[in-house]
Amino acid sequence: MMLMLGVIAAGLGVVALILRLFSSQIRKYAAGGVCRSTARLDGKVALITGANSGIGKETALDLASRGARVILACRDVEKGEGAATEIRTRVGGAKVEVRELDLADTCSIRAFAQRFLREVDHLHILVNNAGIMMCPYMKTVDGFEMHIGVNHQGHFLLTYLLIGLLKRSAPSRIVVVSSLAHNFGWIRFHDLHSQGSYNSGLAYCQSKLANVLFTRELARRLHGSNVTVNSVHPGTVRSELMRHSTAMSLLFAVFPMFLKTPKEGAQTSVYCAVAEELQAISGKHFSDCAPAFVAPQGRNEETARTLWDVSCELLGIEWD
Repeated sequence: MMLMLGVIAAGLGVVALILRLFSSQIRKYAAGGVCRSTARLDGKVALITGANSGIGKETALDLASRGARVILACRDVEKGEGAATEIRTRVGGAKVEVRELDLADTCSIRAFAQRFLREVDHLHILVNNAGIMMCPYMKTVDGFEMHIGVNHQGHFLLTYLLIGLLKRSAPSRIVVVSSLAHNFGWIRFHDLHSQGSYNSGLAYCQSKLANVLFTRELARRLHGSNVTVNSVHPGTVRSELMRHSTAMSLLFAVFPMFLKTPKEGAQTSVYCAVAEELQAISGKHFSDCAPAFVAPQGRNEETARTLWDVSCELLGIEWD
């Protein structure tokens, strides 16, 4: 037993030494792609959900630095105001606003959209960024399982309510933040809200797959409208998203060189929002500012249509 423990300790020591020696190279690789577009956004309006921290805040900072009027849609308005103040400090003359939006409450989403449509004349960029990850079993105000309710249903309804303005503002773009985790997800139509059984990891993966399927089906329906929609995998980012997973938090505390910073994680969202070469590209998935693989279940058109119909039914809307 002692010999085995000694071998394990020695092995871990070797791994730690290798990681230390190559940490700079690992860090450079983990940082991923960079959006190199110099496009200006003067006169454009951008709306970003969950923009009070992490990649949402960094996306807002970048778009504001390009001249856009940026609206931060946040559940925690106080944190949102803090993020807005930071952006204004870092970007002289930044046009940044904060509005309350709780994606776990359809009444909040509808109230947000009503006010937005009343007070904002154009919308050129919508970034569906907000999300939760591996939280304990909870339900939204409307009774949806929290992952599918916030990550998919909430953004589905928000996009539905704003799609008319996006069309009138065309050319316009929608960016949906998904994840590599969609590869491990399946849409469980028989138990979409995990009432029969619940696994936080699988619930998260299902919601990220729903993001990819929503993107593809929405792109099909928007064909010819001059409104594009693409999904992104931001990478594994050091952010508050992992706060519900002790195991992942510990793992990344030990191996921080594998994590992207929020600024690095925001690069693909920014790329899909501004890159000139993507003006007519829609229904695709990107990672590190380049086209990325989509799992077979994320390319299934029948599943995408069924999820669309189920989502409309659950939300009580008709979206042809």
